[in-house]
Amino acid sequence: MTYTTEPSYTHGTPEQTAVLLINLGTPDAPTAEAVRPYLKEFLSDPRVVEIPRLLWWLILNGIILNVRPKKSAAKYASVWMHEGSPLKVYTEQQTRLIQQHLQTRTDGAPLVVEYAMRYGNPSVSSVLKKLKAQNCQRILLLPLYPQYAASSSATAFDAVYKELLTTRNMPALRSVKHFHDDAGYIRASAQNIRDYWAQHGRPDKLVMSFHGVPQYTLEKGDPYHCECLKSGRLIAEALGLSQEQYIVSFQSRFGKAEWIKPYTTATLAELGKQSVKRVDVVCPGFVADCLETLEEIAQEGKEDFLHAGGSEYHYIPCLNTRADWIQALGDLLLENLQGWLEKPDLAQLEQSRLRALALNSTR
Repeated sequence: MTYTTEPSYTHGTPEQTAVLLINLGTPDAPTAEAVRPYLKEFLSDPRVVEIPRLLWWLILNGIILNVRPKKSAAKYASVWMHEGSPLKVYTEQQTRLIQQHLQTRTDGAPLVVEYAMRYGNPSVSSVLKKLKAQNCQRILLLPLYPQYAASSSATAFDAVYKELLTTRNMPALRSVKHFHDDAGYIRASAQNIRDYWAQHGRPDKLVMSFHGVPQYTLEKGDPYHCECLKSGRLIAEALGLSQEQYIVSFQSRFGKAEWIKPYTTATLAELGKQSVKRVDVVCPGFVADCLETLEEIAQEGKEDFLHAGGSEYHYIPCLNTRADWIQALGDLLLENLQGWLEKPDLAQLEQSRLRALALNSTR
């Protein structure tokens, strides 16, 4: 194995601590040409699709990558913002805001906040190299998925560990596995819904739609399903809802295999058939709006409900850049950064540099 060359080092240089936020990713443009390599990287991940590799390679390269990029590009185009992909835009804004927030709460501690995408750009590899160049010797990893799943959180960690396999001088690592029942996340999620209702009135039924995963992952021990149900229950309790006033469902089913139920599409269609007057849908598993929320839920979900006979449909946006969410995220990060945010002793560092020079160090 060949190890990467370390950056030039000068004795007495203060070490920095980094927070690395990791999100799913997005194509660079809403075009088939940009979507195809993104989809290939995403769907080639064995944690995302647990099908025998040879069989899946034939399906992916022979069918999916020849058909799906054009369709997906059209969907991305329907939600694309002037600044770029919604997921990237909101993740960048969250990163900037949390950097500012932590600076005010850490009294000038040497702290860097960056974000990376598991698939697409900026890649985990490129951002880790950027952090190393800044002498970040301690890194806290936070996948921006409240509920842990092997196909989301675990593969984000995989990308970091894979990059560090060829790193000679490895940083200290900490990771946040999940925050599905974090008090700040629950409060912000509930208040987000309350604020929407204060402006637009209340629905007859609240649907909390989480990203779906295949049923077999639950049977093999993935805790995702249970964590989604707990998040939904805690948010409902914070809102004072009865069991009859809300439902937890799962979206984004892919392929013919059975996924965890109930499916969001079927749920919305059934509510429409029951002539439920108004349904509001929120996606607590996403902390930033993206294709899955703005196109699949806000657009397609509305069509499913109204076509089946429903009267009024509302999509409640994700947490995005809400101040209470940034506060909650800051609390979560600081809890996991304990002991890593001490200010460097500059006099001590200078003494260290001088001792190194006395021992014939060149820097």
